[in-house]
Amino acid sequence: MLRKFYPTYEVDSVYDIPYENLYKQGCRGIIYDIDNTLTEHDAPATAEIISLLEKLKIIGYQICLLSNNKEERVQLFNKDVQVKYIHKAGKPSVKGYERAMELMGCDKENTIFAGDQLFTDVYGGNRAGIPTYLVKPIAKHEEIQIVLKRYLEKIVLFFYHRKK
Repeated sequence: MLRKFYPTYEVDSVYDIPYENLYKQGCRGIIYDIDNTLTEHDAPATAEIISLLEKLKIIGYQICLLSNNKEERVQLFNKDVQVKYIHKAGKPSVKGYERAMELMGCDKENTIFAGDQLFTDVYGGNRAGIPTYLVKPIAKHEEIQIVLKRYLEKIVLFFYHRKK
């Protein structure tokens, strides 16, 4: 039952995803959550993230941001990275993931997803049939509803790690 929430991979940050190897294996699209995955909540893109996304574009990746946040928030972040995006995505609904792949001209065979939450990000990516990368949240302080979800995530991750 808990397996539907298990990430395909778990990494410390988006910088630890093996992008070059994935590209060699045919991956062409990356869908990212924004808040606590690429930057802190409501923060603009950092110089490091801007550099990473530029590097990935040069490699040949298509990139799409998939956020449950409002358009103003997503636009603030995207101002400096200039990639495709979907706001109010309704994660974990599969529709946002499918729309992101469509925007990038990709499909579930050549797309990955990276996010920081099991019950929205990873679960949605798993439901969409794409490999999921769970990253550790960037911010130490989060909204109360996310803090509560993190306690439940710890239980799921306990069984995930035990399985491995």
